[in-house]
Amino acid sequence: MRNLFKGFALAITFSAVTNTVFAAIFPGTVIDSAWLAANLDKVQVVDVRGNIKSFVGKPEFETDAKTGKKTLSEVGGHLSGARLIDMKTMRTDRMFGDQKVKYMIPEKADFEKTIQSAGIDAGKPIVLVSVGTEVTEVDDALRVYWQFKVYGEDDIAVLDGGMANWLLEGREFTSAAASAKTGNWLAKTDRSAQYFASSEDVVKAIADKKTNLIDSRDSKHFLGLVKRDYVSGYGHLEGAKLYPTELMFKSAGGAVKFMSTNTYKALMSAQGIDTAMPSISYCNSGHLSSGPWFIVSELLGNKSSKLYDGSLHQWTLEKRAVVGAVPLN
Repeated sequence: MRNLFKGFALAITFSAVTNTVFAAIFPGTVIDSAWLAANLDKVQVVDVRGNIKSFVGKPEFETDAKTGKKTLSEVGGHLSGARLIDMKTMRTDRMFGDQKVKYMIPEKADFEKTIQSAGIDAGKPIVLVSVGTEVTEVDDALRVYWQFKVYGEDDIAVLDGGMANWLLEGREFTSAAASAKTGNWLAKTDRSAQYFASSEDVVKAIADKKTNLIDSRDSKHFLGLVKRDYVSGYGHLEGAKLYPTELMFKSAGGAVKFMSTNTYKALMSAQGIDTAMPSISYCNSGHLSSGPWFIVSELLGNKSSKLYDGSLHQWTLEKRAVVGAVPLN
């Protein structure tokens, strides 16, 4: 225990402007392509994709006939030596009481096994690389980041702009298949109590109004004009504030990139969200909610930030009420 607190204190000394704790090697929880190119030998690059075929594909560019400027139309390939995580392996069914909830974080042993099968090792900092052309792709990487954090991994960062920005900058890539390898990564601990919000946590937040409930869907879902088929109610959690997908990131030449912390603070404030308060982020299934969680927790430094993994799928499975649906007729 003494060594645990000693290590935690050491990590704190490397915090940057915010209270975010990250490994000494990283300049922050988000790194740019120039930093990664200069430090490739010090980290293990982990590519996170929903479409794993693109990992061994070729990027496609379009050239403007007048200006000669190239734009990226399709991401393909990866950084040399990168390990691949198939996003489909990152979420699973779990039982809560008598309810089977889909799209949940795997149990610790299952998560370890999946990470090891991807060839990821312990003791070497991890850089997560998304495809980087759409918000949902970036959220794939942020969702995996959250899962790593739940199971005790702090030597981890995210590449700004993902593979799309890497290609747009003309950096080296390969389309070769990753070599077969079993890694030795192990969970350091289980920090579910710190990062994972339960339905009971949400009930308490609704009742005492001392915690932000951040809805990370689009306005049509928030207002109940539409819903996903695995969510049985229209609308949102009582007292929730909307931080929609279009406010998550900025577009830069075809790549999706983070904005400044000052911009995020201002945008959150404009949505009525006090980023100094504890918060619980949710969406339909716990995917998009990784975006606001990452912004509040890792960029703005509020460590009283949790993600409601079951989100409205679990909430409505449990026959709990949602509010705010507008009339459709």
